[in-house]
Amino acid sequence: MTTYPRLLQTVLDTTDVRGLAEFYRELLGLTYRSGDEPPAAGEPDDADWLVLRADDGTRQLAFQGTEVVHRSTWPEPDVPMQLHLDLTVATVAELEEVRERALALGATPLLDRTDDPDEPLHVLADPAGHPFCVFVA
Repeated sequence: MTTYPRLLQTVLDTTDVRGLAEFYRELLGLTYRSGDEPPAAGEPDDADWLVLRADDGTRQLAFQGTEVVHRSTWPEPDVPMQLHLDLTVATVAELEEVRERALALGATPLLDRTDDPDEPLHVLADPAGHPFCVFVA
């Protein structure tokens, strides 16, 4: 019998743990793991590790504090993506809705390939500079 590990979550490094967690929480409609919620107003937020979960409780993304994050320069090769998230929607209208929400939350557009009839997509960077794709599937 072969034992295979199970993927628990994807972890993103960031200099602003709460800020990046909030970006993805709002973009993807996720919730914090119990105990990771934002502190009460006026209390310090010194979180250096946060986890976001789906409605069924499965872990989706985690955020780890670090001193420096070098923003990807993709599509230029100087600092490659190294890892990115692929997010899907059902229609081009939903694609545009998600793009607008991501931009309002602080994302930066990197590539607009919505004219591709086979796979319309947007590539954006989150506030920490991690690229992610949103496409119709």
